[in-house]
Amino acid sequence: MGIRGTRHGPGMLLLLAASLLATPASAERLKDIADIKGVRSNPLWGYGLVIGLNGTGDDSTASRRALTNLLRRKGLVLAPDDLTSKNIASVIVTGDLPPFARRGSRIDVTVSAIGNATSLQGGKLLMAELVGADGQVYAVAQGSVSTGAFVASGQTASIVKNHPTVGRIPGGATVECEEVAEVVEKGEITLLLRDADFTTANRVAEEINKTFTKVSYAVDAGTIRIKLPATIGKTSLAGFIEKLESIQVETDLPAVVIINERTGTIVVGENVAISRVAITHANLSIKTEDIEKASQPSPFSRTGTTERLTESKVATIEEKGTLNVVNRTVSVADIARALNAMGVSARDLISIFQALKKAGALKADLKIM
Repeated sequence: MGIRGTRHGPGMLLLLAASLLATPASAERLKDIADIKGVRSNPLWGYGLVIGLNGTGDDSTASRRALTNLLRRKGLVLAPDDLTSKNIASVIVTGDLPPFARRGSRIDVTVSAIGNATSLQGGKLLMAELVGADGQVYAVAQGSVSTGAFVASGQTASIVKNHPTVGRIPGGATVECEEVAEVVEKGEITLLLRDADFTTANRVAEEINKTFTKVSYAVDAGTIRIKLPATIGKTSLAGFIEKLESIQVETDLPAVVIINERTGTIVVGENVAISRVAITHANLSIKTEDIEKASQPSPFSRTGTTERLTESKVATIEEKGTLNVVNRTVSVADIARALNAMGVSARDLISIFQALKKAGALKADLKIM
């Protein structure tokens, strides 16, 4: 006889910003909350062939044809059917061109199998051209592939660790064409906030103007423009940006509650508040019991046999809920203490937050992932 039971036990409210609750909001460096317009990477990609695999490559006609075409450029005429081993694999090579990469710089690339190869471990990528969105070749990749994985198999079992069909080549591509970022446009530098907010944008402009007199203004919730002082030239631009990025700004966070029902994760923003409400939420217990018993044939039966049967019994126990009064709270710490005092689980907390929002008591935006 086996007994299986599940219960929504008490849980703790997950607060990612718990360490900041007891103290005022701290200031953040400007470089951590905003990007300079024009300073960005550009994605690159290309088709390539990985060779030297130990029978773990793909057996597609496309891979064999690509290799024969490559060999024909060297004067070796072969047909695709002449290459029947599984030591090659078709791959897509991807990477990012940094904003200030110069010709001859090295960048990392990722190699991903597109056929039925089982592993790229130990293979070597042949020269592959990497192009940008405009179709121009910006880098050329080649090198040994490292996957950090392995595949082991026998006649009846196999084991796979990590992801063997995707690998990396650190410094595996050489930049052939430069894409220089334009930081200054018409004598101005533009900052782009990663999280657009009018209050934060205005504070950024104010803090910049405290350091550099009347050079900055907020265009909108996500854009701040800075006019370069007349004394700043090409040789002093890097120093000006260094001082700019080190400016401390106190950011303003929106009131938001984010719920991930798949994982039971709840994140409560710093400025979330709850009106005075009364909450009750009964816990539910589910108990499943399997009982084994024998089924005997009738007396003097010549055809019946004794059989083992399993009978399952499922019972639910719902505890009586207590009406709890939650006073108006103005901080995440207060909300956490009030809800944790009720001893509810993460699943119950999700339901409570949804009900609070429906009742209009939750003074925040509720987002469900």
